Amino acid sequence: MAATGLLGGCAATSVLTFAYEQANEGQCISAGCAAAAIAQHAIDKVTEGDPTPCHRLNSVERALSERCGAYRPGSLVTKDVTQSGLPRCPLTLAARNPALWPVLPELLAKGASPEACDLPPLAALAQADACPNFAAASPESLAALRWLAVADARAIHHDVVRMLSCPGARSAGLDTVLDGWLAHGQLPARGLAFGPLGALHPSHLGSPLSQALEAQGHSARAGLGAYDGQLPSGFDHALRHADHAALDWWFARAPELINKVPPRQGNQLPWLPLARVLTPTYLAQPDQQQALVAYLLSRGADPWRSLPHEPSRSVVAYAWQLQSPLVALLDPVPSRAAAASPGATAAAAGSVAAAPLAR
Repeated sequence: MAATGLLGGCAATSVLTFAYEQANEGQCISAGCAAAAIAQHAIDKVTEGDPTPCHRLNSVERALSERCGAYRPGSLVTKDVTQSGLPRCPLTLAARNPALWPVLPELLAKGASPEACDLPPLAALAQADACPNFAAASPESLAALRWLAVADARAIHHDVVRMLSCPGARSAGLDTVLDGWLAHGQLPARGLAFGPLGALHPSHLGSPLSQALEAQGHSARAGLGAYDGQLPSGFDHALRHADHAALDWWFARAPELINKVPPRQGNQLPWLPLARVLTPTYLAQPDQQQALVAYLLSRGADPWRSLPHEPSRSVVAYAWQLQSPLVALLDPVPSRAAAASPGATAAAAGSVAAAPLAR
């Protein structure tokens, strides 16, 4: 309605003037074109404050904006690839969203460089989804993702190793990237910013790659140190998902983990697997709690071990504070558990809230 109004009366008499002005900018050379431009201007004024209209976006912005419709292969303009005007690197935006993976091959073909991204594109993907649905990707998109892993040295990253070793990546054949890194000396036993065995997906421990890493000097304990990444450590992931096979692997190589896990950073405290499992919301599947507690006890976890952040309180006392139904499993002698349980009082319950388990 606004556009129709603007095309009537005085506005109609200025069509040729408008066309002349547009012609000088190389955009419009006819009265009909000018009329359309006036109509579009009116629409833009009415929708001012809304997201930028798709027709005003450059080719890369449009391809990476899902609201503008499906990406059309061949639609990217080379100069837009290198000067997209986007707040984030186009490769990062396309890689981290599986719906935009079809754009990756053309971005790379027209000069997009992963080194121009502040965050490695594959690290952005891993942090958005630790195991994406690679099975849904086209062969061309998978080839582009593989190229990003091979060509970008910064892709050798804790979170990327986790993603490329997850079940979905293995099914798609992307895990062979890790084999290539190892074969080409890109996963040395010294000098990496993370421990590869701690970065591997727990389901990939014991694999030929895992065995080859150990043979070349990597250790489980080295995989427990500090690293740059957002995904949890391999041991933490195995515990959180009640992966008994992976936990067996860790305990066989670092038995001390059953009662104390070193902190990821120097300013943090160690933590106790048994206490962590008792913490509400920790487990990916809460119905696994009882079986996992029983498993840890069978491996030698000490329910009377003191909490690192509160040495006067034991795991059993912590369970009482939480009013956990597993107290009897932790300590079958009721009188002993009750005597050790200041958490039975409201004051102790408040203490738990004031001093949460250190992560």
